[in-house]
Amino acid sequence: MECKKEINLKTCACTYDPCPRKGVCCECVTYHRANGELPGCLFSPEAERTYDRSFKHFADSVKKDLKNA
Repeated sequence: MECKKEINLKTCACTYDPCPRKGVCCECVTYHRANGELPGCLFSPEAERTYDRSFKHFADSVKKDLKNA
């Protein structure tokens, strides 16, 4: 499968610009999974800016978002 990096970059929510995996979703997911994390694109913009990619932070941020909905 051909990587669609340029298309992915248009919608990539990650704010960590120097990341060499930005826009290369398969590498990003593999990297974060190997580190016990989730990629930044799965978080709300507010939660993503903390750079805390832990599952716990994700769960906490989803609970917070649901309470505020």
